[in-house]
Amino acid sequence: MTTVRTTTPSHDPLPEREQKMAALSYLNEAWAEARLDGIDDDCMAQACLFAALAELVTTYGETATATYAEGLSARIRNGEFTVDIARQ
Repeated sequence: MTTVRTTTPSHDPLPEREQKMAALSYLNEAWAEARLDGIDDDCMAQACLFAALAELVTTYGETATATYAEGLSARIRNGEFTVDIARQ
């Protein structure tokens, strides 16, 4: 799937990696705020997955999104979504 380019206030397109990092930062902030409001992490995860898949279906269609989702199990097993954070 291709990423839709967004622009900065100066209308220069952000590189794809920077867009993804900025998007993740926004999601992390929203997640932290939801936690403060007492929303369970599992509920947030399920809602985020639903919203993400719904957006992909809207953008790319059901077939392309299903094909993309089929590849997620291998990526999960390969540790692509494992975050190593030292917990204190």
